Amino acid sequence: MAKKEFPFTGFTSLAIHAGHEQDPKYAHLTPIYASSTFVYDNAEQGMRRFSKQEEGYIYSRWGNPTFTEAEKKIAAMECFGVTDAAGKPLVAKALLHASGMAAISTLFISNLKAGDQILSHYSLYGGSQEMMDKILPGLGIEAVIVDLRDLSKAEEALKANPNIKMVYLETPANPTLQCVDIEALTKLARKYGKLVACDNTFATPYLQQPFRFGVDFIIHSTTKFLNGHGTAIGGVLIGRDLEFMTSRAEKTIQLLGGNSNPFDAFLLINGMRTLEVRMERHCNNATEVANYLQGHSAVAKVNYTGLPSHADHQLTSKQMRHPGAIMSIELKGGLQAGIQMMDRLQLCTRTVSLGTCDTLLCHPASMTHYGVPKEQREKYGITDGLIRMSIGMENVQDILVDLEQSLKGL
Repeated sequence: MAKKEFPFTGFTSLAIHAGHEQDPKYAHLTPIYASSTFVYDNAEQGMRRFSKQEEGYIYSRWGNPTFTEAEKKIAAMECFGVTDAAGKPLVAKALLHASGMAAISTLFISNLKAGDQILSHYSLYGGSQEMMDKILPGLGIEAVIVDLRDLSKAEEALKANPNIKMVYLETPANPTLQCVDIEALTKLARKYGKLVACDNTFATPYLQQPFRFGVDFIIHSTTKFLNGHGTAIGGVLIGRDLEFMTSRAEKTIQLLGGNSNPFDAFLLINGMRTLEVRMERHCNNATEVANYLQGHSAVAKVNYTGLPSHADHQLTSKQMRHPGAIMSIELKGGLQAGIQMMDRLQLCTRTVSLGTCDTLLCHPASMTHYGVPKEQREKYGITDGLIRMSIGMENVQDILVDLEQSLKGL
């Protein structure tokens, strides 16, 4: 109990200890509770648990001790140093999911109904975009897409579409690294009585805390930097409305069946314990790589908010601790140059996803955003020559040598 109440002054101390409770068998780390069900001392206790008169586990689709530590740790990181309207430390509730898309599904289905609209912006993760284009319309929910970097356009959309119920943000966005002003858009949404959700996957709670700017919900694909090792798929929905999260949102995940599993939750817990030290190395490497690529003869453009040339550089400085570890580049030689570069890689890894210890490169137009129509992709800045890079933790000189040989002569 003392450890849970300790007044953490540093992020890593929190990341290591938050959410942990001593195991009844005195295991140092929370075990993998590989049990589908949990037993009761007697029938009356079972009845109390089902009616929520007593806390306790029932069925792992509804909750599991390994999930609980992961959920509490993520919520603590997103709330670290953040206060509520009364000036007290913010408390939020997290729900662990089988994937980031499962968490997004719970977010939308628990909050929206037929006739509602979502206001969002250009250049979202391909899965989020396809969800809005292909799944939500069948449920009677429409997405309104505008350039939310222009606050006047955002307000015009809110005025013109009174059925908008939620503003959905992703910043930095995937894969163009466009950023939107979380604080300004949240204030605007409040003016019109709208909810705000933010995908914080690229930034992680170490680099950016959307609750600090007043959002209602935060989404992560925990598969990425939170896990950090590419060993498990996962997602999380975190909300500051505790009553909603423990009723409507919790019931939605239970009935949709999008829950995590104990083994993936265990891997996530261990990954999160080293989040700060990993992100520091990722980010330092990314800065060096971006500066190198910016001056390369084969590169037409580097999309990295840490560069003063990026349109959102000042905004990033305002709402993020560091610009992060993700960037994308446009090659002068277009698609063919991209294929040649990818084929020549020796150290860096050719794959989708991001946030692992090794440097990952992918071609969004043919991979992560394959399902988004070409015309729509290009409108959002996702050209055929765009390469997304998740900069890893290797010695940066080795990353640079591999990029140099892969770009030679292009």
